[in-house]
Amino acid sequence: MITLDQANSIIAAAFAKGAELKLKPLSVAVLDAGGHAIAFQRQDGSSTLRFAIAAGKAGGALALGMSSRRIADMAAERPSFVAAINGVSPQGIIPAAGGIIIVDGDSRPIGAVGVTGDTSDNDELCALAGIAAAGLRAA
Repeated sequence: MITLDQANSIIAAAFAKGAELKLKPLSVAVLDAGGHAIAFQRQDGSSTLRFAIAAGKAGGALALGMSSRRIADMAAERPSFVAAINGVSPQGIIPAAGGIIIVDGDSRPIGAVGVTGDTSDNDELCALAGIAAAGLRAA
């Protein structure tokens, strides 16, 4: 399971990566394996919808067992399916890079992180940096 300290480390490192890259204000959500929020922060200047977007990237990744980047690819191929499942997912599903599953040593999901605020590619870079800095593994 992901602890609050680990979740906060993920967020701090994601923000640090964003500062290093001079990105727009970021928002980061860390969810447990059941899709429940462990921690969320948004930087000054972030818009109000950012929790829903970050949680939707992370929650969608958990719900479908793949990164939100792969969900975006799926949405291009099967838009009706992704639109339909969006309505049944508790956090919604955001089909854009930035949502990454976190796994344990046996590759079982223990949670996910979702980052939003800049381009989807940059959001994903920050999510991966946060996971690595917390000593965890990305799927």
